[in-house]
Amino acid sequence: MKKRDLVITGFMLGSLLPWSARNAGADVSINIGLGAPPPPVVVAGPPVVVAPPPPVVIAVPPEVVLIPGTRVYFAPDAGVNIFFYSGRWYRKHHGTWYRAAYYNGPWVHLPPRRVPAAFVHLPADCRVYAAHRRIPYGHLKKHWKEEEKEHNRHWKKRHKHHREGEE
Repeated sequence: MKKRDLVITGFMLGSLLPWSARNAGADVSINIGLGAPPPPVVVAGPPVVVAPPPPVVIAVPPEVVLIPGTRVYFAPDAGVNIFFYSGRWYRKHHGTWYRAAYYNGPWVHLPPRRVPAAFVHLPADCRVYAAHRRIPYGHLKKHWKEEEKEHNRHWKKRHKHHREGEE
């Protein structure tokens, strides 16, 4: 009998405890922490590795020709299609573009979104321009910025008339 009275008394006190704590202005909270959920499982595919193209061996700095209607220069005697544009050298190898600071590399992979728009509409075979006026490498290296600025000035003048007419 004593045991039963003890259980009933404990039950009654236990049920009154939250009521008395609420009335006394104290908060009671019980938390059961199971820890943070495990991170989601992510299965990644194999990393995409783009190997550099075979090295380009050019014994002397190449002469270039300007591809008409563009600011892209082509080196017709380099043995491979390499281009100069806006201070950098570009090369396409098996459908992938590469860029270098120098005509003989080292070549760095260029993601499609980083390929300059000037290369999108180039003819498939730029060797058709090989007979055009040759520009020595030294001249290109010294003057490409000036020529690009001059081209931009002419472009702005030509298009200023069109912009004023739209307003």
